[in-house]
Amino acid sequence: METWPAVIALIISGMALAVSAITAWLTFFRIGKLRMTRPSLIFFGYDTTPGKPDPKVFLRGLLFSTSKRGQLIENLYVRLKRGEAAQNFSLWFHGDSNGLSVGGGLFVGSDGVATNHHFVLSSDQKHFSFQPGILSLEVFGNVVGKQTELLFKTELTLTSEHAEALSNIDCGLHFNWGPESRTYYAHIDRRPERLSSKELLALASRSEEFGARQGIMK
Repeated sequence: METWPAVIALIISGMALAVSAITAWLTFFRIGKLRMTRPSLIFFGYDTTPGKPDPKVFLRGLLFSTSKRGQLIENLYVRLKRGEAAQNFSLWFHGDSNGLSVGGGLFVGSDGVATNHHFVLSSDQKHFSFQPGILSLEVFGNVVGKQTELLFKTELTLTSEHAEALSNIDCGLHFNWGPESRTYYAHIDRRPERLSSKELLALASRSEEFGARQGIMK
C-alpha cells in the first residue's frame, strides 16, 4: 500500500513531462502552415500609368499561421484561369490607408495579418483583358523554405455586361461575399479608386517604416 503514493507521483510526473513536451513542440518546433481566410471583397480593375492601363486584382483577407513559429512570406501572386487560358498577376503590393509596400518579406504569426493585397502584371507579362465567362481565381503563397502553397481558390462569373464595363479603365468590378448565401455578388464601380504604378512605387519607398508597424521582416 505504501507504494501507491510513489506510483501516483510517478504517473503525475510523467503526465507533466508529456504536457511540457507537447507544449514545446507546438510552441517552438512545429512548423505549421500558412493559411488565408476567404476575402470579403475581390476587385477587378486597373492600375494605370500614363498611356498604359494595367489590369489589377485586389482583395482583402487575413493571412495567419497554424503554428506559433509563424511564416515568412517571400511572395504572393494571383492566377486567373478561364477555360484553358491562365494569367498570373505576379507583382504584389500590400498595405492599408497608411501606404503600400512592395510585397516580400512579410512575417505572419498565429494572430494573423489582415491587410489589402494588390496584384498587377509584371513588365514582362503579356497584356490581359477581362473576358466573359467563369473565372477561377487562385491565390498562391511562397513561404521561405517551403514549396508554393495554394491559399485560396474560388470561381467568379463575369457576364458580358461586366466584361464590357471592364474594357473601360475608369470602371471596376467588385465581388462582395454574402455570408448567408455563401456566394459573391458582383457590382460595377464606374469610378474605382486607382493608384498608378509610379504612385505605388513612391509609396513603397516608405516600406521600412510601415513594415515595422505591420510586422514585416526585412
